[in-house]
Amino acid sequence: MTVLAGKHPQGSPRGSPRARRRARSPASALFWRLFLINGLVFAAGLTVLALSPATVSSPVLLTELPILAVGLAVMLGANAVLLRTSLAPLGALTALMERVDLLRSRDRIAHSGNGDLGTLIATFNAMLDRLEAERSASAAHALAAQEAERQRIARELHDEIGQSLTVVLLALKRTGDRAPHDLRAELHTVAETVRASLDEVRQVARRLRPGVLEDLGLISAMNALASDFSGSSGVPVTRLLDARLPQLSGDTELVIYRIAQESLTNIARHARASHVELSLRAEPDAEPDTVVLRVTDDGRGGPIHDGAGIRGMRERAMLIGADLTIDRAPSQGTEVRLSVPLVPAPIAERRE
Repeated sequence: MTVLAGKHPQGSPRGSPRARRRARSPASALFWRLFLINGLVFAAGLTVLALSPATVSSPVLLTELPILAVGLAVMLGANAVLLRTSLAPLGALTALMERVDLLRSRDRIAHSGNGDLGTLIATFNAMLDRLEAERSASAAHALAAQEAERQRIARELHDEIGQSLTVVLLALKRTGDRAPHDLRAELHTVAETVRASLDEVRQVARRLRPGVLEDLGLISAMNALASDFSGSSGVPVTRLLDARLPQLSGDTELVIYRIAQESLTNIARHARASHVELSLRAEPDAEPDTVVLRVTDDGRGGPIHDGAGIRGMRERAMLIGADLTIDRAPSQGTEVRLSVPLVPAPIAERRE
């Protein structure tokens, strides 16, 4: 490619002010900022010394030492104040670097064009935006693949293993009808075992693919989820489900369902709770309007460690721009709170 002399490939003059600003690195800009601050302080001190009636003898007299000490202290103090003010954004930037977590918050540093440090802060904020966008995209692909795999396994469990167990159950029933009387009890026991296995396969398939969510909606799916949890764990669930929820997108409903499902699973495995409260309500007074999911238990609580389940919940919340907090409940136990900002669902996703 032929490049015209004196021009960049983009067409901007090589010696233009814009090109010089681009070529100046933040480190070089910071160096010149500090150099100018120190230069101005010493120039101001020299000017004051030159215009003042004070004189310095050689050798220095004892009466002149306080004047020199005061002048040096004033220059050092002015230099310290100017440097501290100029470099103050670096402290906020360091604090953000220490606490930043791409799964938890969208912390950013506000910059008001503080010269070259403002450019540095803006570049760092832009880097966080790119990292969050890339992580969100990769998490979306991973979770979409996970949901597809869940549906495939659920279909195979229902269509293949479920049908095979049904055939075995029918065959055992026919065999039991023709078997001698002393074998019928054993065959009946085997048939009950196969029937229990068939029920477990169906429950696993329902957990993998929430068909009730697609067929009957989010509230019915949450009721079914609470009923399954109570039936398997024996822990009662108080349901506070608002049937007048605003329209939500399919992805948002799936995220709410999966986070509630994972929360109840964690309670059954670790909490040793005697009661659970499942709440899903709209909060129109919030800014912006939000739908809030709360799953609260009265279990043993304790420190919260971000394992694979909780990190998966955070990644799902990040996909829809929701805020997920997991903390101790007001009394005992743990509270999982998901705040979903309301975004109008695409027309193609709205239920008829």
